[in-house]
Amino acid sequence: MSKLPIRTVEKPWGKDVLPAPFVAPEGQRIGEIWFEPPADVPSLLVKYIFTSEKLSVQVHPSDEQAAASGETEATGYGGKEECWLVIDAEPGATLGVGFTGPVDAETMRAAALDGSIEDMLVWHPVKPGDFFYIPANTVHAIGAGVSLIEIQQNSDITYRLYDYGRPRELHLDKGIAVSKGEKLDPALRKHIPAHGTVELASGKYFTAHRVEGLPDDVLRAAYAGPLLVIPREGEVRLGDDVLQPGDCASAPGLDALTLPADGQYILVRAA
Repeated sequence: MSKLPIRTVEKPWGKDVLPAPFVAPEGQRIGEIWFEPPADVPSLLVKYIFTSEKLSVQVHPSDEQAAASGETEATGYGGKEECWLVIDAEPGATLGVGFTGPVDAETMRAAALDGSIEDMLVWHPVKPGDFFYIPANTVHAIGAGVSLIEIQQNSDITYRLYDYGRPRELHLDKGIAVSKGEKLDPALRKHIPAHGTVELASGKYFTAHRVEGLPDDVLRAAYAGPLLVIPREGEVRLGDDVLQPGDCASAPGLDALTLPADGQYILVRAA
């Protein structure tokens, strides 16, 4: 159990001014801050993402698809489901998730090649507190001016369908083979109120809650085993470690943590 090491990743689409408590080093554009997955929760990855430009239109396979295609054997990674919690958004910021209507594979390929796939996505205006769960096979893109927390399966298999003319490889055959040309289920997005304890996600791979104050007995039972904690307001103590907003740590269970009675934090456990 420990505070997780941080990996700060420069990206051309990153930001040189980050939301508190983060500060970008002089002259650097930071796109991602990763927390190295711990040995007791190796299947999950937590990161912060900061954008000044739109990211690629992309899709991830399921575990079963990654294994069937040989990707898991070749890369060591499985599929990816993920969720996003928006923590900061500039005016007009959007997230593209799912299509406006049914799209078949042939139409999707043509749209990826001519760039019109961007306009076929549903671009959701976002503000802090907006939450999206992104199942495998969901075509998606993060727009400009967004800062968010991403909780995901620990996988790096990404198929780019469109990249706004940037000189990076696309993966049309693999990507279209696993893409669902459909709308996002409205139940997979919601707005999280500023206060209170709220379930963020409860799926096949992970469960997550945004908690305010001390957890009740039901929550303590749900997080009795290995977990990740992400402080959002106030301090969380884990042994001799004092965790501040901007940190992430692993713990053997909720009882190992000293939690703030008047703060907020996110709890995550593998399903």
